[in-house]
Amino acid sequence: MPQISQIGEIYASQLFWLAIVFALIYFGIGKAMVPKIERTIDDRAARISGDLLAAQTANDTAHGLETAYQSGLDAARAQSLKTVGAAKEQAIAATEATLKTGDAAAHDRIAAATVRIDAAKAAAEAEIETATVDAVQDIVAKLSGVAVDRATIEQKVRAERAHG
Repeated sequence: MPQISQIGEIYASQLFWLAIVFALIYFGIGKAMVPKIERTIDDRAARISGDLLAAQTANDTAHGLETAYQSGLDAARAQSLKTVGAAKEQAIAATEATLKTGDAAAHDRIAAATVRIDAAKAAAEAEIETATVDAVQDIVAKLSGVAVDRATIEQKVRAERAHG
């Protein structure tokens, strides 16, 4: 075969060109492209670490703000409990004062009503006694025809009323 017989003639030139192509590829990729790729990787790593640091800082800031918010909220709760307690005490004091005033007024009205009732009761008893004495005097006068002394009748009516 003629192609195999030519190998000896072109073998050295093909190896020479193979070495030149590999050298160009090695120096082209190794010296020109690899530094750019390394620089891109370094930039990306720096950006990622910067972003992580910024995220950590933001997280710490948010945690600090949340702690401050919670402490403010706790202080507001404590203050509101104090305010509610003071308002409750004021309401209780006002209610007690109103109740005392109302109780005193009711007591006065009850005392006045008791006096009026006692007066009305005494007046009614006096009227009943007078009516009873008049009725007894009239009955005795009509039935027996005897005029009985009014003082005696009043004494007897009082004695009967006292015994019930």
